[in-house]
Amino acid sequence: MEETIKILIYTHAVFGGIALLAGFVSMVAKKGLAIHKKSGIVFYYTMLISAITAMIVAFLPNHHSAFLFAVGIFSLYFILTGKRALRFKNKNHNFQIDKWISIVMIITGILMIFLPIIWNKSIHIVLCVFAIIGILFSIRDLILYKNPIKVKDSWLKLHLVKMIGGYISATTAFVVVNQFFPSFYGWFIPGIIGASFISFWIRKVNRKNSVSRK
Repeated sequence: MEETIKILIYTHAVFGGIALLAGFVSMVAKKGLAIHKKSGIVFYYTMLISAITAMIVAFLPNHHSAFLFAVGIFSLYFILTGKRALRFKNKNHNFQIDKWISIVMIITGILMIFLPIIWNKSIHIVLCVFAIIGILFSIRDLILYKNPIKVKDSWLKLHLVKMIGGYISATTAFVVVNQFFPSFYGWFIPGIIGASFISFWIRKVNRKNSVSRK
């Protein structure tokens, strides 16, 4: 069993590393070019494998970790919704699966907040912050899905925000595991930098949309 666990851990680490490289290329490459699309696909599938293997390990003997499992769900939420945002260009898109993804994230977020309180009689700050972010994004998703026309107009921004959010998750895991920053700072520094990058792309998309409307 321990050998199997080692293989899963190595698989998680290797695919997570590939996801970091592919995600970086996808972010800096010009949107719409083949290199952006291909590196984005590599990022999506390697992140998917990395997150799922981490969640499996979190259930195995001597490696039980509700924390690792919850963060895996958090990462999956962003990359799944980011990838599916590409489908929102289709005015006949069925949002049923998208709604369920958001609902699962909300339920997971609530558990991330309250389970540490129940088990350890204390609030887990990192989990709590991640949970609130996931819940707020998911609630926003559910509200947005009620307006297909608005979703169709916002698909690019949704795609960028969610995929960069997934990249932030991968970067955070890498930074924390390798202890690049002391204490809990490693959990938040990638998010702060990533939020600035998201803000940059949103402003760029908004400017492009403003020009196209003239």
